[in-house]
Amino acid sequence: MYRVHDELRTLSDVSDPLEIVADRFCAEANIICFDEFFVSDITDAMILGTLFEALFRRGVVLVATSNIPPKDLYRNGLQRARFLPAIALVETHCHVLNVDNGVDYRLRTLQQAEIYHYPLDAKATENLQRYFQQLISSDQQPENQIEVNHRLVPVNAACDGVLYATFAQLCQTARSQNDYIELSKIYHTVLLADVKQMDKSNDDAARRFIALVDEFYERHVKLIISAEVSMAELYLQGLLEFEFKRCQSRLVEMQSHEYLAKQHLA
Repeated sequence: MYRVHDELRTLSDVSDPLEIVADRFCAEANIICFDEFFVSDITDAMILGTLFEALFRRGVVLVATSNIPPKDLYRNGLQRARFLPAIALVETHCHVLNVDNGVDYRLRTLQQAEIYHYPLDAKATENLQRYFQQLISSDQQPENQIEVNHRLVPVNAACDGVLYATFAQLCQTARSQNDYIELSKIYHTVLLADVKQMDKSNDDAARRFIALVDEFYERHVKLIISAEVSMAELYLQGLLEFEFKRCQSRLVEMQSHEYLAKQHLA
């Protein structure tokens, strides 16, 4: 969706910009593939119905994998009724196949690395500080603020492709998905400290945390966390239970030696 939003910004004075976006996509490919398709953002939800209709009208084929069946996409989302036409288009133009065999492959026996620390105590803080010092060059001087999309963001420390920041700094302040995309390009390793337990009272922070994990996962960013509770307890009852289970699954995979061996996609 980052590409779609970027295209729309260049077409602000056009009456039907999504038609032009669809033309551009169609000129590049006649098959579009989405891996692990899901919708959590209201702006994306409002765009997708019109965009899908334009793409299908042009004969573009959509292939997607998802942990969520079409009928449950954007469940509990704001103004979800306006997203229902997009679901109807997917169900009309795509063959929906259930290939679930009851196994969550991310949760299979993965060799775990010691990169998730709880509870928040002196040992967890000491571990993250030690990891940061080991990961950076000794002759480099860390900075305590970074520039993200032309804005300065205070952090604990940043140096040599390694970012050490708190949950409050990255998830409890105004951050967009584009910010997390930018961070995932700049830093190959992120140490995220003081992650709080989340529930319906702080769903905004939970949404940002999910977006952060998604972008880091896609670019193979190594994520080291200190948290208030265990990973299984990070999110209690609330509107994002379904989405957070997917996030937890990714966090588990991100601890595996296989994931840690992947090259960062800058």
